[in-house]
Amino acid sequence: MHAEELIVVGGGLVGAAIAYGAARAGAAVTLLDQGDIAHRASRGNFGLVWVQSKGNGFPRYARWSRDAVAYWPQLAKELLDLTGVDVALENSGGFWIGFSDAEVQERGAMLGQIDDAIGGVPYEVLDHRELKARLPAIGPKVAGGTFCPLDGQVNPLMTLHALHAGLKKHGARIFSSVDIATVARRGSRVEFEAISKDGQTWQAPRIVLAAGLSNRELAPQVGLHAPVSPSRGQVLITERLKPFLPYPTNKARQTGEGTVQLGSSTEDVGLDDSTTVQAIETLATRGVATFPILATSRLVRAWGALRVMTPDGAPIYQESSSHPGAFVATSHSGVSLAAAHAYVLGPWMGGFTKEPEDFGEFAGERYLDPARSFSNAH
Repeated sequence: MHAEELIVVGGGLVGAAIAYGAARAGAAVTLLDQGDIAHRASRGNFGLVWVQSKGNGFPRYARWSRDAVAYWPQLAKELLDLTGVDVALENSGGFWIGFSDAEVQERGAMLGQIDDAIGGVPYEVLDHRELKARLPAIGPKVAGGTFCPLDGQVNPLMTLHALHAGLKKHGARIFSSVDIATVARRGSRVEFEAISKDGQTWQAPRIVLAAGLSNRELAPQVGLHAPVSPSRGQVLITERLKPFLPYPTNKARQTGEGTVQLGSSTEDVGLDDSTTVQAIETLATRGVATFPILATSRLVRAWGALRVMTPDGAPIYQESSSHPGAFVATSHSGVSLAAAHAYVLGPWMGGFTKEPEDFGEFAGERYLDPARSFSNAH
């Protein structure tokens, strides 16, 4: 296959990773980014590089998640060498924490089903005593948890910064504050045209729609189906504390700067990305129950952001059959899957490799099957 010009609509973590992967493979990439006007999911990302729990009942997604985290050390080193930006990757494992024996047992059963289905997803189920031996700061209300050595964490905003810096190093063009309203196939050369709301236009033989919530309106214009919806997540940040949390957890993680990130909520409130007293109180109370050391710490920041969710919580990746050369890519796991988006999706959507094996399972048409029901719990 040969390289062609490629437009990527969407400059968040999903679009930037795909664009970076295509550019490093040799494509002439134009990235169209909404910038500060976007409902940027990476602003509310918890920063977890997470395998455990991904893809229960969807083995292809579970295998994709497992393989994706294996690419992360390579991507982190590559971005550091290329751009000087340290994304603060730590991949020594992660803990899920539960507050009842029943939910811990249920969690363990789910992880067993995933490992049985695809293999290579190791895990441990820990009672309170075993968990406290690993995480001494946990409180008495914690019943137990699970541990997966494949899990880890990164700084999502530094990752986004590094991907954009890396794109520039590879010669990509980045246009900010661009709100694309229309995509269409034009002319005898079968080029795609992206048209912004203020009338700017860009053309290329290939186009990737990685525009988050905007994919819902843009995808049908090129024969694709992306029924995404917003899910608000609120996140809290404490003051800097002495290191006490050496591993990320699903309830809290301590950053390299010493702050503790508490999150996150899951709320169906449309396009409202504001914060609420109720959610802040809930997150703070849960954080203190998990790690009582937080009871005397000050909260310094709170914010909300909109995640991009599909009906089953799994990604959509697809090339249009009616408009070949047009692709859609959407996933709420923009951090966990970033390295695979760069190293696998970028070359495929850039025209260098064939569609990955069994990727038809990620097609948006799966949501049109009346015999199937979906839940985006993740």
